[in-house]
Amino acid sequence: MKDYDVVILTDSRYVNPEKSNPYIANVLKEDGLVQDALESENLKTIKKDWNDSSFNWSNTKTALFRSTWDYFDQFSNFQKWLHHVNNQCVLINPFEQINWNLDKHYLQDLKSWGLPIPESFFVNKNSNTVLKNIVEQKKWKHIVIKPTVSGAARHTYSLKNEEIENFQTKWIKLTNEEDFIVQEFQNNVIKKGEIAVMLIGGEFSHAILKKAKKGDFRVQDDFGGTVEIINPSKDIIQLAEQTIKKLTPTPIYARVDIILNNENQPVIMELELIEPELWFRFKEDSANKLGALVKEFLNNLDT
Repeated sequence: MKDYDVVILTDSRYVNPEKSNPYIANVLKEDGLVQDALESENLKTIKKDWNDSSFNWSNTKTALFRSTWDYFDQFSNFQKWLHHVNNQCVLINPFEQINWNLDKHYLQDLKSWGLPIPESFFVNKNSNTVLKNIVEQKKWKHIVIKPTVSGAARHTYSLKNEEIENFQTKWIKLTNEEDFIVQEFQNNVIKKGEIAVMLIGGEFSHAILKKAKKGDFRVQDDFGGTVEIINPSKDIIQLAEQTIKKLTPTPIYARVDIILNNENQPVIMELELIEPELWFRFKEDSANKLGALVKEFLNNLDT
């Protein structure tokens, strides 16, 4: 008999923090809504830092990813932990989907499945590429670069043509450490923002419009970005649901980040299956739906 039905996975910053701020308060509220929803389904839960080496992961039926937002800072450790824990309990979402979704090379799969993404150029670690050559080849005037394994806009830069040559030394340093993706800058990120579409059980739940603060292009609230709940257009919802339908099994939770590209067509910026912020505080009954789906998932495990 296992002690827990579900371990809610977070990182060390959000386990009984001594100090709080509005950002931490939101994280704790979101995780709390999920825990309340699970416990209302009579599930035994505990919230744990994924990197807690003292915890016996075989003592839970499942581990549900929520706010593990430091994994990309210790990625090698996280990968080892992920493979270890996958042999101890069942992961939500499934290990195969999480492992695939860890690296933005998955965007190439989305493209091969006929889904729209911004045109992207992938650069392998230690490839000694000249950034200016990529931009000239693509005839881009403004680009954004980011690591293929990242979050919270880590090592994400917006560069105009006149800035690229002077950036080359830093570019070599960055790409000596990890793989990168280069994309044409999409002006509507600034003009119209980015729509985060939340899906629970593969179905549309709610959507958030993320907008960067004036003078920035990063929509994350870490950098002063703002969020508001919106009713997205049918084509945005359809694209998000169409994306999830490509995945088997259907993820219990997912987020699809969509923008209008420079031709004003919707494209997928990111598909998040690991630890996306889901903004349950704007639609609390969606946390309850998540709880019910996890309960159903556990019932199926036991049969």
